[in-house]
Amino acid sequence: MRFALIGNNAFSVLNFRGPLLSEIAERGHTVFALAPDFDAHIRDELVALGVTPVDISLSRTGLNPVRDAIDIVSLVRALRGLELDCVLSFAIKPVIYGTLAARMAGVKHRYALIAGLGYAFGDGARSSFRSRAVHHAARMLYRTALSQANAVFMQNPDDANDFVDLGIVGRDKIVGVNGTGVDLDDWVAHPTMVKPITFVLAARLLAEKGIRQYVEAARIIKAEHPDVRFVLLGGLDSNPDGIKRAEVEGWVAEGVLEWPGHVPVRPWLAEVSVFVLPSYYREGVPRSIQEAMASARPIITTDAPGCRETVIEGRNGFLVPPRDAGALADAMRKFVLEPNLVMDMGRESRILAQERFDVHKVNARMMKIMGL
Repeated sequence: MRFALIGNNAFSVLNFRGPLLSEIAERGHTVFALAPDFDAHIRDELVALGVTPVDISLSRTGLNPVRDAIDIVSLVRALRGLELDCVLSFAIKPVIYGTLAARMAGVKHRYALIAGLGYAFGDGARSSFRSRAVHHAARMLYRTALSQANAVFMQNPDDANDFVDLGIVGRDKIVGVNGTGVDLDDWVAHPTMVKPITFVLAARLLAEKGIRQYVEAARIIKAEHPDVRFVLLGGLDSNPDGIKRAEVEGWVAEGVLEWPGHVPVRPWLAEVSVFVLPSYYREGVPRSIQEAMASARPIITTDAPGCRETVIEGRNGFLVPPRDAGALADAMRKFVLEPNLVMDMGRESRILAQERFDVHKVNARMMKIMGL
């Protein structure tokens, strides 16, 4: 078969879907990856996986009807030219415009992957006229596009229930998958690190990722235990909810945390004790947590959609209420006062990653549904 993946940026296509593309190519299918912003390195990496990169025009954020209409027409032409049998789209704009374009281009098998509901369905989705407009536009566009999909992959039951309740898609079209998955041969279990106890949060710098709650909890713990380290990994983001550079640099100057910026997470996981993601963003199942679990790190995250799928309370970590810095500090304090929990819960994280988040199991389920 001739298969294409449509994403909203080249980096995420390789970073999040590289293993899936590789496995599809290894099965003898012709595989294309469509996205904006390919650079030479990403092109070479995809070609090495047996994948042909194809440049498209598609903005990641914002609603510009004229620009989006032009992009859809261009995408229809590209898909027709590739003579595809099957398309999988992921991220909000590719799911909406890619699925519609695939229908117009006559692609017979059309699939969508919803890896979290994001800003349009988050806590602030109805907090202002603009956010309400974005929310209602997303609902309408999703409903229109997903009516043309053969199946819709969703990563957690909360998202599936919301889409059904909002009338966006029928439950019979939804296929549940356990997140993106991680390659357990690449993401290995690291030895326990407790001297000093070090917490890390890795995410795009969005307020909804719980960044400010992490900082407030860090202040509480450092007032009691000055030697405890707090690390923040991640780059600035253009999203309306993005945290500004000046605020982050203020936290660093205060001495509450370290901010290396947007850097590879893997080396840091070997140097930290506990992974923290106090998110109230509408996650799918955060891949960052899956990577930390595979690395044998305990998890502190929120009892919120997507995040709650990664923790069995008291076994591999703790769940805390969203937006509650005090509860987050209480969970952190348990590891500071009982360092043995880092080893015990880290071991359980690795076991759960093997059971739930093996990328090969996730990919096999998706390929079976897509007939690949």
